[in-house]
Amino acid sequence: MTKSELIAELAAANPHLLSRDVELIVQTIFDEIVEALSRGDRVELRGFGAFTVKQRDARVGRNPRTGDAVPVDEKRVPFFKAGKELRERVNLVKNKA
Repeated sequence: MTKSELIAELAAANPHLLSRDVELIVQTIFDEIVEALSRGDRVELRGFGAFTVKQRDARVGRNPRTGDAVPVDEKRVPFFKAGKELRERVNLVKNKA
């Protein structure tokens, strides 16, 4: 599902809201998650999962084309861990199919 599909689904489920208002709500939520992660905070959505930031140390990688050693700088990357309820619901659908 893309962001525009999510907005369309939410707008259809909430006809009392204008589509542009739903779009603003979704964008605001995403912006807040991004801001929290950029500060190094953890974002937890109960029943859905948690977003955190992990630190990756500097290392020596390999250029897959040439095989040459390439230095890779340390970096922070976003990480998502699915919550128990999400995992159970995904597996429930999988088992029914």
